[in-house]
Amino acid sequence: MEMAGKVCACQVRATGKMYACKKLEKKRIKRRKGEAMALNEKRILEKVHSRFVVSLAYTYETKESLCLVLTIMNGGDLKFHIYNLGKPGFDEQRAVFYAAEVCCGLEDLQKERIVYRDLKPENILLDDRGHVRISDLGLAVEIPEGQTIQGRAGTVGYMAPEVLNNENYTFSPDWWGLGCLIYEMIQGHSPFKKFKEKVKRAEVERRVKEDTEEYSGRFSEDAVSICSMLLTKNPKQRLGCMGEGVADVKGHPVFKDINFQRLEANTLEPPFCPDPHEVYCKDVADIDQFSSVRGVYLDSSDNAFYSQFVTGCVPIPWQNEMIESECFKDINESEREESVTLDPAEKAQPVPKPRRSFLYRLFARGGCISTDPSEEELPAQR
Repeated sequence: MEMAGKVCACQVRATGKMYACKKLEKKRIKRRKGEAMALNEKRILEKVHSRFVVSLAYTYETKESLCLVLTIMNGGDLKFHIYNLGKPGFDEQRAVFYAAEVCCGLEDLQKERIVYRDLKPENILLDDRGHVRISDLGLAVEIPEGQTIQGRAGTVGYMAPEVLNNENYTFSPDWWGLGCLIYEMIQGHSPFKKFKEKVKRAEVERRVKEDTEEYSGRFSEDAVSICSMLLTKNPKQRLGCMGEGVADVKGHPVFKDINFQRLEANTLEPPFCPDPHEVYCKDVADIDQFSSVRGVYLDSSDNAFYSQFVTGCVPIPWQNEMIESECFKDINESEREESVTLDPAEKAQPVPKPRRSFLYRLFARGGCISTDPSEEELPAQR
C-alpha cells in the first residue's frame, strides 16, 4: 500500500524559508487503514537528520489533511532526469556522484538502524544546486539491535531476492536497491525490466531471482564490478553486507574520484545544476488527479492518531531555520535598542516607544520574549 499525498511549496511566515508540504488526506488514510504507515514515516523522518535524506521540519493538520513540512527539492526526481531529458541514462561520472550521495544517505539511515526498502529513481530528489536526497520513507522500518525482519515491501523490479522469498534480512535490500539504481542511471532502464516493457509481475520477480543482468558498452569495468557485486543474489555475499559494510561500498574503485569527506561537508560541486527557470516534472495534464473519497467519515475516535502525528516543529531543523534566517539577530538588535541609558536631563521629555520589528512582535506575542512592564508607561510620564 502506498500512502501517496499531494505536495506543494510553502513558506514559513516568520522566517520566509521555503519548504515542501506533503498533504495526506485524512479520509484516504482511514479508508486504507494507513494510520500506522503515516505515523511510522513521520517518526522516522523526525529521527533522521542527514543532508542526504529529506528532513522533517514541522507537522500540522487542517480539517481535511495531515501535513508534513519537508526539505524543498526543486530539481525534480532522478526518474524524470533519466528518461525525459534526451537519451535515457546519464554519463558514468554523473551516475557515480549521485550513487555516492545515496550511499551516504543509506549510511545515515543505517546508523539509526533503519532499512529504507524502496530505493528507486523516482524517490531520489534533486535540490536547486544539484545534490540529491532520499525521500518517501513510508516503507522504511527501524530494526531493533541484534534482530532481523521479514516482509515483502518495495516496488516491483527493485525488491531484492530475499524480500521476494520472504526471508529474514536487515539492510541487504538497500544495497541491492543501490545496485539497481546505478545500473538504471547508466543503462537507461532497470536491470530486470526495460523502460515501458509490458511484462507481468511474476515474470519480473522470476528474472530478479534467477536471471543475471546484462551490461552494455556504456559501463566501465569498475561500473560493471560494483553493479554485479551489489546485485549478487545471495545477500551474505553482497557488497555492503560483509566485512566493513558501508565502508566496503565507499572503498570500491568506482568511487576513486569521490572525496567522501568533502561530499559530506557539502563542498563538492555536483555534475549538473538544475535550471531555476525549468520545471522538472511532467506536464500538469499528465498528473493523475486524486478521486474523492466517499463513504468514510472522521469522528472523535481518530483524534488519538492525529494527536500523535501533529507535534509541531522538529527541534533540529527548527533550530537550523532560526540560525539561517538570523531572526534572533534581529531580536537581539531590538533588545540593544532598549538598553540605551537616558540622559538625566532628558527624563522629563516624552520617550518615543521603539519601533518593533515583525519578528520581535511575533515572538513576544507567543510569549517567547519578556517585555519591560514599564514600557507602556514611558510615553505617559512628563
